[in-house]
Amino acid sequence: MRGQSGTSWVFLTNHARALYFIAENPEIRIRELADALDVTERASQTIVNDLVDAHYVTRTRVGRRNRYTVRPEMPMRHPLVRDVQIGELIDLIAGARDVRSLRAG
Repeated sequence: MRGQSGTSWVFLTNHARALYFIAENPEIRIRELADALDVTERASQTIVNDLVDAHYVTRTRVGRRNRYTVRPEMPMRHPLVRDVQIGELIDLIAGARDVRSLRAG
């Protein structure tokens, strides 16, 4: 993904974007998440493991698949925004996507 000035950085990390995609689709497969994030499956698995290890996401085995649950009450990690819950970030991203969809449709 390229920024407006042609650089390769973005405002939302892959971890933040993964939280959003997991919240939108709790049964997302690692392969699907990797495609959505435009990363390898291995990188996607590492991101999910990071989120699970930090207790931002719980992983439950259902048959041969995993089901993920985002814990929206968890605080953001950076000290500057530690008083913001990740659920608020997810809502902000979802709201922005809804507005774009309305404008396009």
